[in-house]
Amino acid sequence: MEYRILGRTGIRVSAIGIGGEGFENKSYKDCKIIIDCAIKEGINYIDMYNSNPQVRNNVGKALSRYPRSSFAVEGHLCTTWDNGQYRRTRDVNETAIAFQDLLARTQFDYVDVGMIHYVDEEQDFDNIFNGEIIKYAEALKAKGRIKAIGISTHNTDIAFRAVATGIVDVILFSINPAYDMLPANEDVNILFEESTFNNRTYEGIDLKRDKLYRTCENEGVALTVMKAYAAGVLFSDKQSPFKKSMTPVQCLHYALTRPAVASVMVGVGNQAQVLAASAYFTASYKEKDYSEVLSSAPKSSFSGQCMYCGHCAPCAKKIDIALVNKYLDLALIQTELPETIRDHYGLLEHHAKECIACGLCMKNCPFNVDIINKMKQAAKLFGK
Repeated sequence: MEYRILGRTGIRVSAIGIGGEGFENKSYKDCKIIIDCAIKEGINYIDMYNSNPQVRNNVGKALSRYPRSSFAVEGHLCTTWDNGQYRRTRDVNETAIAFQDLLARTQFDYVDVGMIHYVDEEQDFDNIFNGEIIKYAEALKAKGRIKAIGISTHNTDIAFRAVATGIVDVILFSINPAYDMLPANEDVNILFEESTFNNRTYEGIDLKRDKLYRTCENEGVALTVMKAYAAGVLFSDKQSPFKKSMTPVQCLHYALTRPAVASVMVGVGNQAQVLAASAYFTASYKEKDYSEVLSSAPKSSFSGQCMYCGHCAPCAKKIDIALVNKYLDLALIQTELPETIRDHYGLLEHHAKECIACGLCMKNCPFNVDIINKMKQAAKLFGK
């Protein structure tokens, strides 16, 4: 298992996490099997959006058998259980009651990330951050009942506003190759409509999304990922906008190679699905490689844009070209070079200045990136 630090929070989480949907309509025995398998595989991060009392009881009981310090939880604020079903709320009293219920039923003293649930509209964002909900979240953090404040959204504009507050430490965001080509929108339903991806000219990653990921990385705001499989759309040749299916491992690799991404929360409903997700870490480079799918997509022009896929390897001078390009891209959106990026670049074993311009990497690159020029840019910017 690979572990990453959750942005500026300092919380250590597994790169693969578990989404809460897999616990719905399950017995305690089934939940216990999922959690035991996940813990055995090294998965230590769980998203709990669930307001269902039985789910909270089951998950809490299963996790209570492990030291609290051995796992981390995204516990959602603003979800409540109303007449036998989930409901999103913005009432601070309902939110407080529901959160106390979460702590009581799960037997947690705290949750690591208090995730403000499902904020996709500008007016909703304004009401939350100018009202009682954010005050409640900050009070919970001050008391140690949550360690960090998060927000879940599908809207790029909302994610940018969350970063700008300086309050939000973690954003639960929908990331996959299909969604990354779509502009910001308040209507989450478009993500699930096949017509959204039909008869569309794909011009690579939406520039705003691309900038969001880099901005989060630079600001220390962690991204955790939902909908990495695009609700299964990417598994179908017919439904995928690329007209070629991707595997779960390829989808996971795509999400985990985006800047600022700390963990992908995978919905798992049984032990086999846990093992399928954790198999990512034993998969070969060839199995992870998503470049062929994207580069051969119809009506697309990813040309010239580094996708950090690593297909450029091997380098004659052993430069980690994909990582150099990532640090360069992160630096170029800043007016001044941040010390953190300079330090990360400096720790690389080999640097861009070592490039001998042999061109082997450019022959390998499926996206026609001018890698030699990017190495020159990096060497000039970082000084080595």
